[in-house]
Amino acid sequence: MAAAGRALRAALPCGLWGRLAPLPGAPRRGAAHFAFQPDPAPSEYGQTQKMNLFQSITSALDNALAKDPTAVVFGEDVAFGGVFRCTVGLRDKYGKDRVFNTPLCEQGIVGFGIGIAVTGATAIAEIQFADYIFPAFDQIVNEAAKYRYRSGDLFNCGNLTIRAPWGCVGHGALYHSQSPEAFFAHCPGIKVVIPRSPLQAKGLLLSCIEDKNPCIFFEPKILYRAAVEQVPVEPYNIPLSQAEVLQTGSDVTMVAWGTQVHVIKEVATMAQEKLGVSCEVIDLRTILPWDTETVCKSVAKTGRLLISHEAPLTGGFASEISSTVQNQIFDFMEIS
Repeated sequence: MAAAGRALRAALPCGLWGRLAPLPGAPRRGAAHFAFQPDPAPSEYGQTQKMNLFQSITSALDNALAKDPTAVVFGEDVAFGGVFRCTVGLRDKYGKDRVFNTPLCEQGIVGFGIGIAVTGATAIAEIQFADYIFPAFDQIVNEAAKYRYRSGDLFNCGNLTIRAPWGCVGHGALYHSQSPEAFFAHCPGIKVVIPRSPLQAKGLLLSCIEDKNPCIFFEPKILYRAAVEQVPVEPYNIPLSQAEVLQTGSDVTMVAWGTQVHVIKEVATMAQEKLGVSCEVIDLRTILPWDTETVCKSVAKTGRLLISHEAPLTGGFASEISSTVQNQIFDFMEIS
């Protein structure tokens, strides 16, 4: 919440922040820096079931394995359900040849997935934590992302999807708290997706699995159990590279992805109630390639942009968004 607060303070006209800031002595939040805000499932998606985020991932994988006989799910400890239980029950249902463990070698996991995808089968690889994806960086950036280009479109590994738990969580420390999406946003040839909720996670993951480009699907680990909503039982798709406007407004555009969406939604409510500031809230959803049209159209209307994300201070993806917006619609930006 602090990051969003600092950003909002910078975006708001002078003098307003003091009226928005919590009063001295107000109760502070604990480890959870957000309040999850569920969305209703569209009626056209059919029957729903109450699921948290990890259960919605399981449901998506179940749907994918049932639909595609070539699909396989693999990674460290996925056979018994994985450390976050996202693959629980799938080995018993689909057998040891379709849901199986791998050695503890991220480079090998992704390399193996590339090989499977090149043959035309569907490879769904799990990296146990996004923090451990870096040993596979060469395989992702120099192999998977460039396979189609370097072969003159004769071959590709577009059937590869890489899943990884992502983002901060209490007691995660240095190896279980990182947000590495910006590293991969620099690389053409792959897609990078981060959902905000169980409903979004299932639809976006199925779209990644069916997309004809290799995809990295980062799952906010703090939402695995904290986020609960009604999720359709049957498969459905949410389009990639399409941001979603969650709330319309006229004074400032607020952009986030993953867990931070819930942070800025809460801040937007505070700004409206305490200051009368009308905030337009956008969930980016896809980091690469991102929806520049929706964001720029919104900022052209409001004249102000706030971006909130989980990332180190330097080199975060917010810098790319800010740069693009200023380059494309600078004349529409407010100066205060």
